[in-house]
Amino acid sequence: MFDELKNAARRLSTEHNVRRLRDDCRRLLSERGEGNSVALAREILQRHATLDDAGQAAFFAHLARDYNPDPQAVLAAAQAYAADPGPATLQRLTQAAEPPRQELLRRLNRAPGGTAAIVRMRRALLARLPKDPSLAAVEADLLHLLSSWFNPGFLELRRVDWNSPARLLERLIEHEAVHEIDGWDDLRRRLLPDRRCFAFFHPRLPDEPLIFVEVALLAEMPAAIAPLIDKTVTTPLEPSRFKVAAFYSISNCEPGLRGVSLGNFLIKRVAEALQRELPQLRTFCTLSPIPGLAAWIASGDDFAALPRLAPAAAERARQARRTLERACGGDWSRLQTAAALRALDADATDALKRLTAVYLLHRTPTPQGDPVARFHLDNGARLERLNPLADLSRRGAKQSFAMMVNYLYDLDRVEARHEAFTRGRIAAASAVASLV
Repeated sequence: MFDELKNAARRLSTEHNVRRLRDDCRRLLSERGEGNSVALAREILQRHATLDDAGQAAFFAHLARDYNPDPQAVLAAAQAYAADPGPATLQRLTQAAEPPRQELLRRLNRAPGGTAAIVRMRRALLARLPKDPSLAAVEADLLHLLSSWFNPGFLELRRVDWNSPARLLERLIEHEAVHEIDGWDDLRRRLLPDRRCFAFFHPRLPDEPLIFVEVALLAEMPAAIAPLIDKTVTTPLEPSRFKVAAFYSISNCEPGLRGVSLGNFLIKRVAEALQRELPQLRTFCTLSPIPGLAAWIASGDDFAALPRLAPAAAERARQARRTLERACGGDWSRLQTAAALRALDADATDALKRLTAVYLLHRTPTPQGDPVARFHLDNGARLERLNPLADLSRRGAKQSFAMMVNYLYDLDRVEARHEAFTRGRIAAASAVASLV
């Protein structure tokens, strides 16, 4: 009985809070709310932050249901524009078609801490969206606005080093998503003089890194990840030997900015900064994971269905898969250990390399392509080299049978290669292309 009363009281409290939020949001969009919009926006965001799960669901449903454009107004404006296409009718159509919740979000953004609060709001929405597709329009508006507010032209590139504030360094440890940072000793190694770390910051979030990239300064293009993140190394490479800048990890720090394009601009800005600092650098490349490779090989995908893969190449790929399948006795999980991968003979290793080349060159242009490959190739990089036994960690063995890839960034050709990728063509070194 007591629990029922508590639950009833909680429901009433939630309904009251959501009702007040709805009323305040309407006030904020009204002329009456314009004069004290900053104070009202702050109050709305503070109240929103206190909502429980049920309150969040009700508030997002309100945004999705009650802040859509007026269909009749949009139709009338569209007909007027069709009859008389000109600046005035186009402006009226644009205004009629814009969802009122975009203006609501703009006004909320005026509050102190408003940008951070809206990013958190989107983080909560993204977690709810898979279970509630009716919120898709709210998500589209949030993504549209955040993509504008976090335009790379507004972002500040900063180098992060061992002297950076402890809170910032903790954020790197917390958000490293590719190669886990194993405590402070590991982080110290990644910030020694032959390493660089850069992050993007937004003026409204000056102490919060949005995305960061880790770079190794090397004498040659790397073929394995372990030497780059070996925390026992305490003597850095001499600067006179720096010839290659290898990007080996890019991590987003803010889930609420998922889908907002940051990483491609980050790599280009960092490469330009490094070139100014170290003119002797000749090569800018990555050492990248291939997270979808093992699952794709084991799936038995139809090679003949891959775009631009000739029938003869599809048959060679089938033979390569049979070779690799024999090597693991038909149990693909046997290839997910370092010992088993080291034990592969030359034929099985060649088969794995061929399948990797097919995957990256012909699966990548499809929507189901490897996300890391799509990121770098769409960014204008060239598929340069495949590296067996490059990541023998548990994750690397499971995701890609320890394969990694180098993508090459030629700063004079990234735009042309990006344009080619949008047309389905992938730039690849002949050594990789010949494997297919």
